[in-house]
Amino acid sequence: MKLHSSFRDPSGFMFHQEGVLYRQVNLSYQEHYDQLMESGLYRQLSSARALIPHEECQVNIAPIPGKVYKIIKPEPIAFVSYPYEWCFDQLKDAAVLTLSIARRALQYDMILKDASAFNVQFQNGRPIFIDTLSFERYQPGTPWIAYKQFCQHFLAPLSLMAKADFRLNQLLRVYIDGIPLDLTSALLPKASFLNPGLLSHIHLHAKTQKKYADAEFPQEQISGKMTKTALVGLLDSLLSAIRSLKLKSQKTEWGNYYEQTNYAQAAFEAKREKVNAFILRVRPRSVWDLGANTGEFSRVASNLGIPTIAFDIDHGAVQRNYAMVKQDKETDLLPLCLDLTNPSPALGWNCQERLSLPERAPVDMVMALALVHHLAISNNIPLENLASFFAGLGRWLIVEFIPKSDSQVKRLLSSRQDIFPDYTKAGFESAFGMHFEILEESPIAGSERILYLMERKQKLD
Repeated sequence: MKLHSSFRDPSGFMFHQEGVLYRQVNLSYQEHYDQLMESGLYRQLSSARALIPHEECQVNIAPIPGKVYKIIKPEPIAFVSYPYEWCFDQLKDAAVLTLSIARRALQYDMILKDASAFNVQFQNGRPIFIDTLSFERYQPGTPWIAYKQFCQHFLAPLSLMAKADFRLNQLLRVYIDGIPLDLTSALLPKASFLNPGLLSHIHLHAKTQKKYADAEFPQEQISGKMTKTALVGLLDSLLSAIRSLKLKSQKTEWGNYYEQTNYAQAAFEAKREKVNAFILRVRPRSVWDLGANTGEFSRVASNLGIPTIAFDIDHGAVQRNYAMVKQDKETDLLPLCLDLTNPSPALGWNCQERLSLPERAPVDMVMALALVHHLAISNNIPLENLASFFAGLGRWLIVEFIPKSDSQVKRLLSSRQDIFPDYTKAGFESAFGMHFEILEESPIAGSERILYLMERKQKLD
């Protein structure tokens, strides 16, 4: 079955067959594919883990036989994430990877025709380029056709996050083809005009686009000619602009949550030990930690070699988590930004190009620690709705119930009316019992909090 996200490129497309992901390389891409494979570029990039490796397969499985040149099977990506789910440093690392690949390709007389942020995924704690068909033979004198796309997909959101507000990366959910440069220019502070990279690649680039959009010009006049030396200079200029961007120190609500928690150290360690025991009892193959903060409990799973996604709404927390992943070279933990009250929706053409969060499930185990009270009380989400949502994501659930007598819940209720009569231990167990079997209930020593291990009652379709 052809992937809904793989239809724009005439060079080929992705498809599933018997649960395995393949890519059809069309005859129209033959000369470019041959050069990629025979020049040594593929070998160099794949061995450096910059480009996803693949193996060639028999062409008789091709969905469109009349167009097929090759069938390749790329190394699978455990979880597909999107740029609007990445923190600043993840997007920055993806940008640097894209430019380094483009520069390396020129050494083999090839060029990147695509510079979409969606061509990058995270694997083993690092970004990796996944679009094998983005490489074309370099034609001397031609400009970089992907220049505008790179600026819209990478430089625009990064500059807005660094110079205006880190939350502006969510514009990538609205503009999945990249944030328009005229909009970026308008949103950036006037001081950004003093930054040579932003002046050239955002502000002046936006003006040039507008100039050529308002009148008809010959294509050769628009694109012009560019030597390979000038093209390398352009890539280096973009790289310098990207590397110069630093995220402002913006205090976030939960970025230092574990430093301010009302847990006594003994209770904190007791909670960690119980989470570890629950994981060892079930031995899941994959874990999603919802509301993970900086990944303190995510690492209980990932340190056991279990691929784990650490989701959190707080950008500062995700930044810190990703920094730890890089520093410690962790391979089984992926931090991502996620607002559970407004999770990533299905986007793009026919609402099928980018999958919603539930569509990227199921996962073996979901963890929801110190989370339910925020969703139920701060966001008025009924307990039964939460239970149903968690059941749709995974088979096993580790969930924490924090009673109204807890200081954190008291704080949430201090500024609003208590309209939550069902927010009790009995109400919690009743709501979750509609979807899960409670396998174990474990009070956390030194606190009033309770950890539960649950198993979904019904199998997902």
